[in-house]
Amino acid sequence: MQVEGHNAIFVGGASGMALATAEAFAEKGGKVAILDLPKSDGAAVAERLGGTFFPVDVTDFEGTEAVLKAAIEALGSVHFLCNTAGGGIQQRTIGKDGPHPLDGFQKVIDLNLIATFNISRLVAFEMAKNEPNEDGERGVIINTASIAAFEGQIGQVAYSAAKGGIAAMSLTMARDLGGVGIRVMAIAPSLFSTGLTKGATDEMVAPLLKDAAFPKRMGRPYEYARMAIAIYETAMMNGGTLRIDAGQRFAPR
Repeated sequence: MQVEGHNAIFVGGASGMALATAEAFAEKGGKVAILDLPKSDGAAVAERLGGTFFPVDVTDFEGTEAVLKAAIEALGSVHFLCNTAGGGIQQRTIGKDGPHPLDGFQKVIDLNLIATFNISRLVAFEMAKNEPNEDGERGVIINTASIAAFEGQIGQVAYSAAKGGIAAMSLTMARDLGGVGIRVMAIAPSLFSTGLTKGATDEMVAPLLKDAAFPKRMGRPYEYARMAIAIYETAMMNGGTLRIDAGQRFAPR
């Protein structure tokens, strides 16, 4: 798939890894729609990139469907979905006050796993309407897992379950959509300089990075973006989960 002249949706696109990917996509001649929370900087980002902004709460599943429809109508079509929306909590399976609250677990699953599937299924349905390129491709979906899907730390049981589900969906969804020329991949980052960690000093994050092979630093959003664009442009990349983690394997804590 070639970026120039193609249309993309970036969920969580007002900041971090999705923003960096949107910037790279727009720089290569693509058209972007930025989806993020109403309180985000999405409007300013979209204006800067020559795109459009659509406020959304991805846990409002029906509302998300309406927002995606509006975004695709504004773009005219959609060839690329990059979804980084998500988050987690710190809660052990049992704690001093009792078992892990079920509603907290459900919220993390809804925000990460259910919302990711909801967005993917809706966008895939629209991608399937595209004219295929010479390789038969109609679109690419990239979802965001985490290395916590594989080595979750103490207190990450909900987050690990959610991100593990995203990783597990990649191959099955790619098989589901292969017949219509849509590829599906997941990227699993380690600790990246986004959100709450963006302003952290080297001293603050050093204990979290002690298990990395090299480099012993947080990932930078543009590194995610480079991988995402490479996936988009490489037809043989399909059905997998790619770690971007400096060789890190999370310790139990």
